[in-house]
Amino acid sequence: MGESLILPGKGRQRPPNSGAAWRYIVVILVMLIGSLYAAPNLFLPDPAIRIKGQSAEQVVDQSVLDQVRAALEKDGVKVIGTEMVNDTGLVRLEDPNHQQKARNAAQGVLNSDDQNFIVALDQASTVPGWLEGIGGQRMSLGLDLSGGVHFLLQVDMEQFVNLRLKAQAEGYRDLLVDKRVRYVAGDWINGREIEIPFATEEARASGLKIIEENNDGFEIFETSVNGNPGLRLRFTEAKITELQTFAVEQNLTSLRNRVNELGVAEPQVQRLGRERIVLDLPGMQDPTEAKKIINKFANLEFRLAALPNDRPSQVESFTYEERDVSVQLRNIVTGDDVINATQDYDPETGQPQVSLTLDADGGEKMHDVTKDHIGDSMAIIFIEQKPRERKIKQPDGTEKVEYFSNTERKLINVATVQAALGFRFRITGLEFQEARELALLLRAGSLAAPMYIVEERTIGASLGEENIDRGINSMIIGLLLTAVYMAVTFKGFGMVANVALVSNIILMAAIMSMLGATLTMPGIAGMVLTIGMAVDANVLINTRIREELKIRPPQQAIQAGFDRAFLTILDSNITTFFVGIILFSIGSGPVKGFAVVLCVGIVTSVFTAVLVAQALTNFFYGGRDLTKVRI
Repeated sequence: MGESLILPGKGRQRPPNSGAAWRYIVVILVMLIGSLYAAPNLFLPDPAIRIKGQSAEQVVDQSVLDQVRAALEKDGVKVIGTEMVNDTGLVRLEDPNHQQKARNAAQGVLNSDDQNFIVALDQASTVPGWLEGIGGQRMSLGLDLSGGVHFLLQVDMEQFVNLRLKAQAEGYRDLLVDKRVRYVAGDWINGREIEIPFATEEARASGLKIIEENNDGFEIFETSVNGNPGLRLRFTEAKITELQTFAVEQNLTSLRNRVNELGVAEPQVQRLGRERIVLDLPGMQDPTEAKKIINKFANLEFRLAALPNDRPSQVESFTYEERDVSVQLRNIVTGDDVINATQDYDPETGQPQVSLTLDADGGEKMHDVTKDHIGDSMAIIFIEQKPRERKIKQPDGTEKVEYFSNTERKLINVATVQAALGFRFRITGLEFQEARELALLLRAGSLAAPMYIVEERTIGASLGEENIDRGINSMIIGLLLTAVYMAVTFKGFGMVANVALVSNIILMAAIMSMLGATLTMPGIAGMVLTIGMAVDANVLINTRIREELKIRPPQQAIQAGFDRAFLTILDSNITTFFVGIILFSIGSGPVKGFAVVLCVGIVTSVFTAVLVAQALTNFFYGGRDLTKVRI
């Protein structure tokens, strides 16, 4: 006979294994919400191209979309439809293999008259509006599933530290000049140190006091420099670490801005270790366009042309329009002070130009200097560091690739200051492509340090589709084999476990969609692993019930099986969860994707293996007078 549960303080009994009503309510609500937010993944997106203007004057409207649609249909590209999304236009295509062709055709028709529209490959959502309205969204696909270009970039920390060292040396030189401390002219940079020679011991003492008051991360030593009393300055280890962090973070920010200018949908820009950056551009199949922009280290320097009373040590010469022009070493402002740059045309000559807007500090500096030099000339110097590589033969006969950069500095503009300049001015005398790239680089922000592409990989869209098919097939096969095994081995309890397993997959998809997680091949591997881990919990429960049936009546055995297996399930999953957290913390890219799926799967598998499976078991077996169960 089955036993009934007597509630304390009450004169009534509750049937065995019937469970509290709130448990059923929680399970039903969670599964309903989970199913709702997992549903968007059933709506496959349409291949599309997205169009937006580079400036406020270039508006995308229905006439632009009609123009693009006509051009695509003329080229044999089938269009499903067009629509306006905020300030961008979306053109849905029928065949994903025609995306690149559609993009080229759209760029040809839109930019034929020097209009600067950005055309990007995209995936247009087909999720119903009401579902998107409550926050429903599909999981994003990683590079290995959607296709695209992968870059691994190495930040040149040696070059960056040297640049900062030179900047600090110039700053200290200006301070010594302002305080009238006599030093010996020349190059102060010696390796990764600054060596400052002074005329006398008294001058060194004064210089030491000034530098100590304005010290920015240097260790300072008194020494002899070329027979003169001098100071040697060397960055502390803490300062070098700070500079490395700044360089990578600045490069990350600039890269994200540059990639946005390329018009790539959902790019991934992540830091890897202390000196490397991973850049994934989903949907882009031609890496040459990206390579022209992403690792281009360029900046501008605005200086006054040399004045008659300038000393030779304060000026340098450039060739401009087949003549030598001398300019001051001291910068007025640099490209780092630029907050906006647009490529347009000189209204008088019709020639390309770049219109610049400076930040507050830059505008004040420009005004303060130019108001006192009306009638003098101002020069603009373009500095570009081009990454290069060479092979070096090692003592063991192998070859090692060494990366370096060539610095090119050229004078691109010399103009007479007609009036005091402020926050806005323009650069003329450029070719169209030069002006366009310069505006993009300044608008995106300069790189703090040069970078080299040390790894490049292109993944075709067809390979991405193949990866998706293989991943889905592996999940289906794993799910079917697991379901058959559970049904054959544990009979009705195995079918309960199968329902809990499907519930687990639904909840995993829902949580990952709500988190905005990106699904990769390692993520699919994590899902397949979670299927095994989820069913393992049900195997523990059902095996425990079998053992308890040898010594207890069926209802007590079922209850004891769930109770005694719970702690084992919890312990094993907690340890695995910690491993997932560690992988997420120290990993990047695919490793993080795997870790996210693993952690989410552990939480959902515990929920479904315990609460969902027990609720179903109680629904089918609870409250009945059982003498025997098949398991």
